Amino acid sequence: MAYQSIEVRKLTPVIGAEIFGVDLGKPLGNQQFQEVHDALMENLVIFFRDQEMTHDQHKEFGRRFGPLHMHPSSNPVSQQHPEILVIKADENSKYVAGEEWHSDVSCDPEPPMGSILYMKELPPDGGGNTLFANMYRAFETLSPPIQKLCEGLTAIHDGAQVYGGRFGRTPPPGKSFPRNEHPVVRTHPVTGRKALYVNRNFTTGIVGLRRHESDALLEMLYRHCETPEFQCRFAWQPNSIAFWDNRSAMHHAMWDYFPHKRLGYRVTVAGDKPFLRA
Repeated sequence: MAYQSIEVRKLTPVIGAEIFGVDLGKPLGNQQFQEVHDALMENLVIFFRDQEMTHDQHKEFGRRFGPLHMHPSSNPVSQQHPEILVIKADENSKYVAGEEWHSDVSCDPEPPMGSILYMKELPPDGGGNTLFANMYRAFETLSPPIQKLCEGLTAIHDGAQVYGGRFGRTPPPGKSFPRNEHPVVRTHPVTGRKALYVNRNFTTGIVGLRRHESDALLEMLYRHCETPEFQCRFAWQPNSIAFWDNRSAMHHAMWDYFPHKRLGYRVTVAGDKPFLRA
C-alpha cells in the first residue's frame, strides 16, 4: 500500500509496523487519518515513537476512530477521564493486565474495535514487551476440515473468570460482569477477512460440545494461535504508543520486570457485534 503523509516500516511480513511522520498530539488531517487507518488495517497493530499527548489529546485521537469504550472493570485515571484506563505494575502487584493471550474485553456484547496504549514509565533494565499475533493467519493456516468445523461453532466469553477470578474484583452494584456468545471465526467488518476469535483469557467453552471436546478443541486452537510465525514483539520506550485491532489480533503482555514499575494509559475504541459472513 502506498502512503504519502506517513512512513510505514513493517516489523515483520505478517504483523506490525512502525509509523513515522505523524504527531498524535495534534489533530490529524483527513488524508493522514485515512493513511493511519489504512496502515492499521494492513498491519493489525501499529506503533508510534516519541509522542507527547495529554489525556484529552489521547481521547481525541481515539475518537477519530469511533466512540470510546468503557471498561467493565474500570480503573480510570481520574473521574475527569473515565475513558482512560491505567495500565500499571510495580513491586506491590499480584498480577498484571494482559498476562494471557487475549483480545480486549471479548466478553462484551460488542467487543472493542481497537485499543491505544500510551506508555510513560518502563523498567530500568528492559522487559515489559508486548507480543501481538495475527488471527487472520491463525485461521488461514488451519486445515480445511478444521476451518469448516470452526466456522460452524460459537463460544462463550465470560468476564467473571478474569475480572472476578484472577483480579478479585466485584461488579458494580446490581450488575454482573459481561458474558456473551460469539462466533469462533469472525468476519472483519472492514477487510472482509476471516479471523479466529477465541482466547485463553475470556473464552470458557464452545457451545454445543461436551466439556472434554470443548477443552480439547480450544487448547488446540490456543496453541495454534500462539505460533511464533504469526507474531511480532514490540520493545517499548517511554512515550511510545501501540494501536491494535482487537478484531484481527491478539496480544500478550510480558511480566518479566518484577518488582520494577511499568506505567501506561489506554484508550479503547468501541466496536460492533462479531459476525461470520458465509
